[in-house]
Amino acid sequence: MNGKLEDISVALMMPTPMFDAHALKKSMKGAGTDEDTLIEIMCTRTNAEMAAIKLAYKKEFKNELEDDIMSDTSGHLKRILVSMSTGGREENDEVDAEKAAADAKALFEAGEKQLGTDESKFNVILATRSFPQLRATFDIYAKLAKKEIEDSIKSEMSGHLEKAMLTIVSVVRNKAAFFAQLLHRSMKGLGTDDKLLIRVIVSRCEKDLLRIKAEYLKNYNKPLAKDIAGDTSGDYRAMLLALIKD
Repeated sequence: MNGKLEDISVALMMPTPMFDAHALKKSMKGAGTDEDTLIEIMCTRTNAEMAAIKLAYKKEFKNELEDDIMSDTSGHLKRILVSMSTGGREENDEVDAEKAAADAKALFEAGEKQLGTDESKFNVILATRSFPQLRATFDIYAKLAKKEIEDSIKSEMSGHLEKAMLTIVSVVRNKAAFFAQLLHRSMKGLGTDDKLLIRVIVSRCEKDLLRIKAEYLKNYNKPLAKDIAGDTSGDYRAMLLALIKD
């Protein structure tokens, strides 16, 4: 069995939280840290998914996920990843308009309005407010700052912290479109990022792959299956296509 086929076969034998736990462990193992994978998983999972991942991680590696993140990352990136690991996001659907206005103002004052950025304010709001609440906050923010929250993050932050914050905003706006973008990136240009392709397909195939496929078609004007078929081969291709039910 070749590497990619073995990778996807092993991935499919694991429950999704265990698969995520293994991907997180791998991203922190050895000399360097794979921040992209850390951010992708930690900044996109729901509270319930995060709780299941932490249990799987502890069971498999006899260590707390949070402790490993703290020893492997630093600064404001460490803070946002630890915040996400607590799974403390509000999950109600009601929007508090006053709170949205107050949060929009707080974000504006923490970034665009002053020299330097108060990253902790972004952390608190982006890691704890519900998705509907954040969408309302972003709308007010855009009127207040005369620019979208993404543009402010890009001008106020950099590197992996910027990526983490933008990931959260993307997921809040449209989670399926975010994963469609990752899939597109995994197959764009020369070569295929098979690890990313496998990770997204395996982790989403029982959740929201139908919506992801629809977003892919809408944003890239071709079916996901067509790109996968063109970028992969053999049994590996057949398995990916079976997973996306094409």
